[in-house]
Amino acid sequence: MLASVEDVLLHLCTPADWRAALTSGSVAPPSLEEVGFVHLSTAEQVALPAERLFHGRRDMVLLVVDRATLDRAGIDLRWEPGVPGDPESMRFPHAYGAVPASAVLAVLPYRPDGEGRFAAPSVPEPDARNRAALSEPSLLRRAATEEIPVTGGVAVRTDAVPASRMHNQLLLEGAVDAATVVAEADRTLDGLAHRAAVLYGEALAGAADDLRGRGWTVDELRLMTAPAARAPGESAPGGSGPGGTGPSRVEDVDIEALRPQWDATWRRTVPGMPDGEIAQLTDRYRIEEAVTRVLPLAVRDGATVVASCLLKIDGATAWLDLLETDPRHRGRGHGRALVEAARDRAAAAGCDLVALSTAAQGWPREWYARCGFVEVGRCWVAARF
Repeated sequence: MLASVEDVLLHLCTPADWRAALTSGSVAPPSLEEVGFVHLSTAEQVALPAERLFHGRRDMVLLVVDRATLDRAGIDLRWEPGVPGDPESMRFPHAYGAVPASAVLAVLPYRPDGEGRFAAPSVPEPDARNRAALSEPSLLRRAATEEIPVTGGVAVRTDAVPASRMHNQLLLEGAVDAATVVAEADRTLDGLAHRAAVLYGEALAGAADDLRGRGWTVDELRLMTAPAARAPGESAPGGSGPGGTGPSRVEDVDIEALRPQWDATWRRTVPGMPDGEIAQLTDRYRIEEAVTRVLPLAVRDGATVVASCLLKIDGATAWLDLLETDPRHRGRGHGRALVEAARDRAAAAGCDLVALSTAAQGWPREWYARCGFVEVGRCWVAARF
């Protein structure tokens, strides 16, 4: 999936720096006041500042910056010499002004080798397909307590929520066979009650099928995207379906307001799950709040939340997650209202793209298509207990 891209604009920073930029709305490090610009690099250059400033550090990220957004914001981009010690012929891109968070098309974890040295990264073309495929694994890697290299990708472990498969699994995008997936899962997920992996991209379809043959549960997901800004003529949030009682009013709420609904969903779908594990499945989104903007949205019936979703804002890309309506309140337009409100919230935050994943089989895939989403790729979620 990844291919080198010449002359990509990258900003190297810590996850905490990026989270602060999401709150403030712009990337404006202290160096902006000192020198008047934000340091950027190309993919071929970025290892130089990484080695100089962060040798051996294993949690750095690269922000993929869109030049067109800089131009629209009136930010002057100049190619200028670096610091003493850099090659004299090398010119670095410097952005003379704070870089809008909405100019960041993707956030790429950037890791050194086993000896702590950084190399030129392989950077994806930031099209809709790659942005959708990279969004969730990037978030999971930033939220993890530990990241372990494995054949074909990495394993993530998140200590506070061991019951969360998505936060304790293999994230695979490179060539790997099913036997190796099993061995790597056993090696890196030792001590957990599950083994799990997500396999991204067409090249891993065979490995997914082979895992199914080895007794793993394997579900195919489709990645889908829609523009954040709705086209003229698209309906505004609200409205009701057959049997509905009127427009659905979508509210911005705290994650804790959604806990009762989520708890009920898990008790219904996984009978016998211990209360402590159920609690972790909400707590995991508190962990994600530390590395990205999480906007919980809800529809209430009186004081009770009956439909909800999460919108995760990560620069120009938003990830729509956990869209759920209580079975007793379906058919009233709540889901459609949440999707439309999420797209509006994403556009207001400066996003141009909303992405999600949904099951390849069943009605949600077609329903999202009617909501304006198009398929851009697929992946496989595999698990063994």
